[in-house]
Amino acid sequence: MTVIPAHWYNIRADIPLDVPDDRPSPFASGTLRPQLPAKLIRQEMSRAREVPIPAEVLERYAAWRPTPLHRARALERDLDTAARIYFKYEGGNISGSHKLNTAIAQAHYYAAAGATRLATGTGAGQWGTAMVAAGAMFGLETVVYMTGHSYRTKPYRRTLMEMLGGRVVPVEGNLAAALAAALHACEDPGTRFCTGSGESYSLLHQTVIGQEAVAQLELLGEWPDVVVASLGAGSNFGGTAFPFVGAARRGEAPAVRAVAVEPSACPKLTRGQYRYDFTDSSRETPMQKMYTLGHAFATPEIHAGGLRYHGTSKLVSALYADGAIEGAAYGQPEVFAAAVRFAQLEGIVPAPESAHAVHGAVVEALRSRAEKQPRVILFCLSGHGQLDLAAYAEYAGGRLVDVVPDDAEIERSLAQIPQDTAAARR
Repeated sequence: MTVIPAHWYNIRADIPLDVPDDRPSPFASGTLRPQLPAKLIRQEMSRAREVPIPAEVLERYAAWRPTPLHRARALERDLDTAARIYFKYEGGNISGSHKLNTAIAQAHYYAAAGATRLATGTGAGQWGTAMVAAGAMFGLETVVYMTGHSYRTKPYRRTLMEMLGGRVVPVEGNLAAALAAALHACEDPGTRFCTGSGESYSLLHQTVIGQEAVAQLELLGEWPDVVVASLGAGSNFGGTAFPFVGAARRGEAPAVRAVAVEPSACPKLTRGQYRYDFTDSSRETPMQKMYTLGHAFATPEIHAGGLRYHGTSKLVSALYADGAIEGAAYGQPEVFAAAVRFAQLEGIVPAPESAHAVHGAVVEALRSRAEKQPRVILFCLSGHGQLDLAAYAEYAGGRLVDVVPDDAEIERSLAQIPQDTAAARR
């Protein structure tokens, strides 16, 4: 029987990566002080392979972890593939997604550090919901700055956050704009900023997903040839793939391909540049070296709001630059077609973000069929889409279109990054 891991896994212990240090922003006013708890700072910098999970966090995890690993047999038959497709389902908690894994950890550390109020930004609302729920567990007030498009098109996400005691404020623009608004809220005494996806400690906390999946597949005598997960800033992908990539690098398991799937509307890995950039549109926070479309990139209003982030975690970026992982980008219509097919066959409605991983797995299964190679495919179904039915209604009505930025649009955005921070392109 699989148990909840007692430690988070740190891939930096197994893959010696050049992860450049953050740089101070040339535009910093000195008024923004997010005040990260010391324990999160140490996790951000750690090279230890195992980081103990606090007992109080483990106790909260036990409410829904370990999460189930399913085999998608109906999907396999429908695709007429010899591939064996498994998926790790993270939607069975109050937030409906994987986001609660790091939200609980962060709320624990912030409460211990004396915070009384948390401020955060959210795209589609899964992270905001998770942070409000986790904040309530530790007696913290939470205010969520939500992208305006999602605020209008996902009203029940907003309702859930408010029901759990959070305050939700709409912000026009993409996730970078919402994060900037949350940062400014930290000017109030006792308020601390938290983020759900891009920082290395967020990826660390999410590795409970991959560690459980490793154990569950080992019980079945399986090891994946390819691991697929959707990519916003990186926590879902990193949390799923890192334990597999690390085990292979240590020589304890066969090699595995790890594929990060992003929307073609926001293709930071596949069309961005690897260079220093701001993590939000305020331009006041430290700059990180990442694959980016530029902090000024006007992300199209696609339904996968959680993937509308201009950049990628510096850790995921370093792995991609090193060739340790792969990237793929797909459009809305094909992603939703795969999600509907999956819901009809397997009985779970994927969140639009998670649907990218579903489609990525379908692509890999069809490749397996074409190449006559019976591969094992694992993907992370990172959240359910029961609160995203307006998006599915648009798809069913033929109103869902593909939105792909042209090269000139990306170049205009990248040109707004201070030139002295530019690094060579990949």
